[in-house]
Amino acid sequence: MSAEPEEKLAEGTLISHLIELRTRLIRAMIAVIIALIPCASYSNRLFTFIALPILHKLPPNSHLVATGVMSPFMTPFKLSMFVALFVAMPYVLYQAWAFIAPGLYRHEKRFAIPLLVSSVILFYSGVAFAYVFVFPVMFKFFVNVTPPGVTLMTDISNYLTFVLRLFFAFGIAFEVPIAVVLLVITGLISLDKLKANRGYVLIGIFVIAAILTPPDAISMCIMAVPMYALYEGGLIMARILLRMRREAASQPQAPQS
Repeated sequence: MSAEPEEKLAEGTLISHLIELRTRLIRAMIAVIIALIPCASYSNRLFTFIALPILHKLPPNSHLVATGVMSPFMTPFKLSMFVALFVAMPYVLYQAWAFIAPGLYRHEKRFAIPLLVSSVILFYSGVAFAYVFVFPVMFKFFVNVTPPGVTLMTDISNYLTFVLRLFFAFGIAFEVPIAVVLLVITGLISLDKLKANRGYVLIGIFVIAAILTPPDAISMCIMAVPMYALYEGGLIMARILLRMRREAASQPQAPQS
């Protein structure tokens, strides 16, 4: 017999799946709570760290303000919750993977694991890119265009909402290579078609960057240029994976005794 034996997947009842899901969710919540304890203890320092890009660009005698009664407490605590989730995210994703992995074939697992790890790394990279490169340039621009006679004093709650939105936007934007690979591997769009439509993709990227970033050309370009570079990187990754798939398919399988 030359055919490989059919791989059997783990099966279970609906109740067993629900119990497994509950266990995984509880473990994920415990991990977030454990990460929240030190984050809440240093919530003010975390907020100061997040606020450094704008604090360094503010003119003399300007500072952040709290317009709400509970803002001095709730805003840093809200940030600590997001940081805890950010820190615990690898373990949370591992619990999600442990829940769905028994229902995947071996070749699907080989494809899904590096894809999952790459997506997490890219999301973290997008957040770090926004903090290190985007925020200093963007806040400097906003300070420079402040009209004469106007003192820039940003509310801390509005600042945190603005920063978290940009963190999420850049994190998602850096997932472009994963999206390209999925489109090609699943056969939804061919690699040649993606290459031929580079011009339309570039226009679409600038439109998306204009929607996600503040209304200034500098922030838009800072997001659009890395997104397009990541798109080209996704094309390279997809080409390599297609080549590996063709080589694996062309190799004769060893006979099973």
